[in-house]
Order: sequence, then C-alpha cells, then structure tokens
Amino acid sequence: MNMKAGLFQQQTLKMAMTQELMQAITLLQYSAQELSAFLENKMAENPLLSLDQPTSALFQPTFDRKKGKRTLKNTYDANYWIEQISEDTVSLEQHIMSQVNHQQLTGEQHKAMLLLIHNLDENGYLRIKLDDICMKGVTPTVLEESLSILQQLEPHGLAARNLQECLLLQVKAEEISPLAETIIENHFLDFAEKRWKDLSKKIGVTMKEIQEVFDYVQTLNPRPASLFFQEKPSYIVPDVVVEVREGMLLVGNYDGNTPNLNVDKGYLNRMKSHGDKGVQRFIQDKWQEYQWISRGIQQRKETILKVIQCIVEKQPACFHHGLNHLKPMTMKEVADELGIHESTVSRAVKGKYVQTPFGTIEMRIFFTTSLQSVGLEEDMSGMQAKKGLKAAIDGENKQKPLSDQDLAERLKEEHGIILARRTVAKYREQLGIPSSSKRKRYD
Repeated sequence: MNMKAGLFQQQTLKMAMTQELMQAITLLQYSAQELSAFLENKMAENPLLSLDQPTSALFQPTFDRKKGKRTLKNTYDANYWIEQISEDTVSLEQHIMSQVNHQQLTGEQHKAMLLLIHNLDENGYLRIKLDDICMKGVTPTVLEESLSILQQLEPHGLAARNLQECLLLQVKAEEISPLAETIIENHFLDFAEKRWKDLSKKIGVTMKEIQEVFDYVQTLNPRPASLFFQEKPSYIVPDVVVEVREGMLLVGNYDGNTPNLNVDKGYLNRMKSHGDKGVQRFIQDKWQEYQWISRGIQQRKETILKVIQCIVEKQPACFHHGLNHLKPMTMKEVADELGIHESTVSRAVKGKYVQTPFGTIEMRIFFTTSLQSVGLEEDMSGMQAKKGLKAAIDGENKQKPLSDQDLAERLKEEHGIILARRTVAKYREQLGIPSSSKRKRYD
C-alpha cells in the first residue's frame, strides 16, 4: 500500500444546496394560498416585481409530456353576483339581550348579565368561576339571579359549567323525559360510560328505557352557542384541475387565485439609466431575485402537473367513477415513473388540492398502501377496506354488534381483504365508529 504524501487531482460530482435550490424546494412545498402570500410579500420588498391576474388551461394527461398543451377556455361566470352577497349575522349577545325584559332588570343585574355573556366561550359554556366575576363589582346574590335568568333563555343549555349541566338545562327546558332528567342529574357518569346494567338496577328501569333516554340525549346540542361563533369559511384553492370531457380526462394547472409574476419594465428601464453604482447593484440583486422566484414557480407548476398527470394515468377508473375505485399506489411508484426523488413527490402533494369531477380533494388521498387480498387479481387499497368495514357495521345486528375480530373475518369472507384485528380497530377509529360495546342497542 502506497503511503507516500503527495498532491493528486480527483474529479467528483456532488450536489450543492444553493440559495436558488433552497428557494425552489420551499416554493414547491407552498400551498396555493401560501404562494400568493409569499408573492405579495416579495412584491412589497422588490420594486421590480408586479403581479397580474392569471389564466387556467387544461390538456390531456395521456399526451406526451414534452408536447404542447391543449388549451381550453375557462368557463367561470363572473356575473353570478348572488354568491357575493354577504350574510347578515346576529351576535350571541344581541340574541340573548333581545329575549330579556330590561324593565325587570336592575342596573346591577344588567351588569352581571353582560359580564356572564362576555365570559361565555364559543360553545356557550361559562369557563370562569363566579367568584372571579364577583371581583368585578357584582354581589354573589345578584350574580346567581342573573345566571338563573340567562340559563332559561334560548338556545337552551347556555352558561353551563360542564356538559352534564348543559344537557340537564336542555332536558328541563323541554320537559319531555323525567327519566332523562333523573339520569343526567344523578347518574351521568354511569350513563355516559354505558354502565347500563348497573344503572338499571340502581334506578329500577329496563335497559330499553335507558336506550330510549340515550336516543333522546343524542338529539340535544352539546354546543348550544356554536351557531353564533362560526368562523369565517376557509376556502380551498385547488392547484390542478381534472375534468372529464367527451370521455377523456383533461388535466391542467388551476391558477385562478395565484397571480402571475412579472417585471415592472418601466421602473427597470428608469433604474438602468441611473448613474449611481449603488443603485445598479441594488437593481442587479433584485433582478436576480426575480429570476430565482420565476424559475422556482415554473418548476413548481411543472412538478405538480407531472405528478397529477402520472396519478391520472395510473388511476383512470378513480377519476371516472369516484374514490371507491382507488387502487393501491405509493409515492415511490410515481417518483420512479417520473424519474424524480420520492421526497420531491411528497413535497409536490403536501397541502395541494385537485379539483376532480367528484369534488376538490387533497392530492395525498391518492396514495394508499396495498392490502393483501384473497382470490383477487389485484390487492385492495385502504379506502376500499374502510368502505367494506363501514358496510359490515351498517348491516350488523345492533343488539349483537360485531367485534373487531368478527369484522376482520367478515372482510376476509365477503371482500377477500385480509386485515389484522388491530388494523380493523385503527380503521374503525378513523371512521369515527365506536367499539362494539358502545354500538350495542337494547330495543
């Protein structure tokens, strides 16, 4: 082995994480809303940048990706003005005070009523101790009187300190079921945790009567003030669109809410003629920043478009007939098809949405694991397994509900899907379906 010291030349190839590459990766991860906010912030920092309203185009994914795009006209009706009408909302305080007879309230009761209303959370619960409200200049007696008045107003269940009190206020107001009032007031924990056998012995009623109370309680509102604290809807902006026209799937970028990035040429020409070297360096830096952002946005569009093209090519039945026809597909399969890294596919679909013939959905939904199947040519996807699981639970005997192990065996027998008991439990919880003991009915 030669151990002599010396100078040698060696040529190697490696990737350097440049500022431009980091920015391209960041732009790829942005959702449509985040990208719009980023561009608006950059326009405030860079005087060369200008933003224009974009246009959208669709083309067939089965065309060669290197060929030209097939453009279609955007059919948005800007004259559909009725959707722009705002909603006239009433606040919770206005709704409550409209029910109060102000002539019968003393000045101190009115003050206490307002303090109680202002301390209600978005669900209508009173999350502050009465002693803390008394420290604001209200006597305990007046506060209790005002709270009693408030709890009798609509929506029933307001100003409760917990769920039990909220339900109890509604039951008392409706006066439909004395048994429900007794159970909620004195045996709420046993009732909620479905220890009904012990409860039936304690109060001397049948399991069927407790089941009827349970069905009635299900009709009550555990969040009585939620209608008055609705958040403004957050609109999902799709990044790509998939449409079916004349039996063909058409794919395109949706840039309806993402402005196009351009250069303010008038400002650029004026600054180029400026003789100050500092100004020239400033303009050069801002011009380079514009080029980086422009290339990053273009790469983002192309990458997302390539990914959704590949998805459409692999899942045509899904886009024609819905998610029930979704086949197992991994990000690695798409990455190998496109010749890119799996992490690039992950960044391209993160927080991105696609507008499909059956609704606007997140792009990550199309990637599902493969489940082993019996007697089928292809393995099943997790979504198909969940559909079969829900169908089995909907069709079960509610007086003898199926356990997770029974559900696993039924999925294998009826759908050829092999699932472990723990996987069945996980899917059941994701579907929001309770366990067999809590699904049991006694009528």
